[in-house]
Amino acid sequence: MKFRNYLEAITDIGIYPLVSLMLFVAFFGLVTLYVIRGNKKHFEKLSNLPINEKD
Repeated sequence: MKFRNYLEAITDIGIYPLVSLMLFVAFFGLVTLYVIRGNKKHFEKLSNLPINEKD
C-alpha cells in the first residue's frame, strides 16, 4: 500500500493542511505587524551592532 492510501484512510485528514496554513498566515501577519509598528530606534540599534563581538 502506498503512503497516500494510508493518509486517505484517516478520517478528517483534510483539516490539518488548513490548520497549518492558518497558523503560518497568523504567524507571518504578527511578525509583519511587529516589524511595521516596532520601535524604529530599537531596530536602528540592532542594525548597528558589530558583526565581530570583540570590538
